[in-house]
Amino acid sequence: MMPGLRPTLMLPLIAAALGGCAMGRSLPERSAFEAFDSSSTYSRSFDHSPAQACEAARRALLSQGFVVGRAEADIVEARKYFQHDESHEQVEFRAVCMPQTRGEHQTVVFVNAVQDRYVLRKSNTSASLGVSALGSVSLPIGSSEDSLVKVASETLQDPEFYKRFYSVLERFLPEEIERPSKPAARARPALFPIQQYPQPSAAEPVPEQSAAGTLPEQADP
Repeated sequence: MMPGLRPTLMLPLIAAALGGCAMGRSLPERSAFEAFDSSSTYSRSFDHSPAQACEAARRALLSQGFVVGRAEADIVEARKYFQHDESHEQVEFRAVCMPQTRGEHQTVVFVNAVQDRYVLRKSNTSASLGVSALGSVSLPIGSSEDSLVKVASETLQDPEFYKRFYSVLERFLPEEIERPSKPAARARPALFPIQQYPQPSAAEPVPEQSAAGTLPEQADP
């Protein structure tokens, strides 16, 4: 205890010192946060069939300089490359077309774009020099090799980016809309099956008889 200070005065000083230490420490920040809200940034509904929507998505990506690596009736994947000085960027775009479960539209298109960033880095290679007295000695007189190193990867979250994509996709949708064929109507089975019996054949007609019960004699010609 410090001389000249009472115990009742020491407690506030200790509390203030501990509070200052706590404020000096920075709390860890959350690097990623997902809200799971009901926004339509990554999905849009269309009246066309899934195959028509994915074909329009493929044409939309091709029109913007993307290289399509996978194109099927329900999924399209494409890439596009960008170069800024020594920074290299790559955007990987994916569109999935699925049947709509409810509502008037019959297809919902889910999209997602991931941006990867690469930096050009140089790595020096040393050359070995053989000396009879000292053995092998490595000297930094070799060549340097350039390589791209991935430094960041992020999912694009800009709503305007996806809105522009959907606008281009709508331009490539065909005028004629494909509709799924209706299933054929099936006959409802009877509760109690009815057994079928063979129907009797029609009898041969019997010639008419005279009033006396005998056939009239034919006159000789």
